[in-house]
Amino acid sequence: MKLRHRFILYVAVLHLGLAALAVPLLLEDRVWLLAVEALILMSLFLGYTLYRSVFGTLSVIQTGAQFLQEQDFSTRIVPVGQPEMDQLVALYNRMIDQLRDERVRLQEQHHFLNKVLAASPSGIVTFDLDRRISMMNPAAARILQRSEQELRGLMLAEVRTPFANELHQLKVGESRLIPLGGRRRLKCQKSHFLDRGFPREFVLLEELTEELRQTEKAAYEKLIRMMSHEVNNTVAATNSLLHSCRHYAGQLKDEDREDYEKALQVVIGRAEELNDFMKGFAEVARVPNPCRHPCDLRELLMQIQRLLDSELAQRRISWQWDIQADPGPVMLDRGQMEQALVNILRNSIEAIEYAGTITARIGSSAGVPFVLIEDTGSGIRPEDAERLFTPFFSTKQNGQGIGLTLVREILDGHGFDYALDSAPDCPTRFSISFATPTHQRLAPTS
Repeated sequence: MKLRHRFILYVAVLHLGLAALAVPLLLEDRVWLLAVEALILMSLFLGYTLYRSVFGTLSVIQTGAQFLQEQDFSTRIVPVGQPEMDQLVALYNRMIDQLRDERVRLQEQHHFLNKVLAASPSGIVTFDLDRRISMMNPAAARILQRSEQELRGLMLAEVRTPFANELHQLKVGESRLIPLGGRRRLKCQKSHFLDRGFPREFVLLEELTEELRQTEKAAYEKLIRMMSHEVNNTVAATNSLLHSCRHYAGQLKDEDREDYEKALQVVIGRAEELNDFMKGFAEVARVPNPCRHPCDLRELLMQIQRLLDSELAQRRISWQWDIQADPGPVMLDRGQMEQALVNILRNSIEAIEYAGTITARIGSSAGVPFVLIEDTGSGIRPEDAERLFTPFFSTKQNGQGIGLTLVREILDGHGFDYALDSAPDCPTRFSISFATPTHQRLAPTS
């Protein structure tokens, strides 16, 4: 039974008791009737007044508690006219105003944070207490190539991609550079924040591909300039002296002249090879800005095929076409692109070595032309795949690492996206997407 009902029952029983006690007086002298009735009415009035005073105050408290339970911080309570109660009402109203202001501030911060996360170029993935994905911004969805709805509730290990597995192995507070599909490199850092007193993890994904490329390029260009200067000066002076020495061959005995000339020729040949070696490095550092003109991709690849026909026949490597769609003319520097494709195809030939297939696939995806070169070579080891686009790194025994570096410079200069996907004993695919960063074809430049 509620306290309100108990109070009413108590007042009713009390007055019934008083009425019962007044019955003998009424029987002896009816004059007491008016006095008893006045006393009972006064008592009922006082009880009613006390009831309103007590339970009116309780009603105000109950209403305030209901507003708090419903998290309604916009309704204030009107003072009831009782000093003690009005102090409590004023305190409640101040508390409600502070809670309402705090809620508005938090909502504004939350809205601002959502806007920042949505516009941020860095990917952010947050996890729940069970280390399952709870939220990710659009940049993280693009990096993981899956939508937030697809990944929410999954652990990173359940995404089943090499990049996600690397992220899953990160420890809290650890930062690592992780490759993502060919040339892309991301700085990944795992940290945590407190949510209602419990630590929750999040991962920050920051793409450093362009920054690393610019840093590497500046470093190797400076190195190449220094090496070229020293080597060219040394080779030029050495060759001049060696050619001068050849004039003294006639002064030697016949039995010594032949050995003398052969020795000089060997040294001259090695000096020229060193000069050619440095020219290859210098070409990488001196790649000019592309001069773009319309180019037919299929016709360009057909010309390169004719150039390589002899070598393909000697190695018994077959060439296959897979024309999925005619992408139309593409704005590019034909000379530079031909050089890049020749290097890519020579890598495919050397990967196959003998008896295999090279497939040239041409098409268009979402309106963007692409070329994909696939070979049936032995593939690339995982430990080498991470370093393929590192300047001057080569998997060949006597390789200089210039080929892919030059390809990277040419494609980056055009603004084209590209990727090299390979695994041991699986086909190797080098794909080029012929779209500018704004996905618009540029006008030809002179």
